Amino acid sequence: MRIFAAVLLGALLPTTVLAADTPPPAGAMKLSAVLAALESRVGDQLAYIDEADWDDDGYWEVEYRGADGAEVKVKLDAMTGEPRP
Repeated sequence: MRIFAAVLLGALLPTTVLAADTPPPAGAMKLSAVLAALESRVGDQLAYIDEADWDDDGYWEVEYRGADGAEVKVKLDAMTGEPRP
């Protein structure tokens, strides 16, 4: 029974993951350009970028550490690189 459950889960998992993964829209900025815009905007207040993830709602969610060590999370528009509310 365990083997059947493992096979069934293995067969369903890739479909579930793929169905939830929506790419950035056509004409969107490259992630590298979005991050460069963030670095330029934040300047010396940015220590390092920790993580960048695409959200299916249409924006990049970026986590970075500030120069003071604080963790900062921002949502960045894929088309402009500007922060979203």
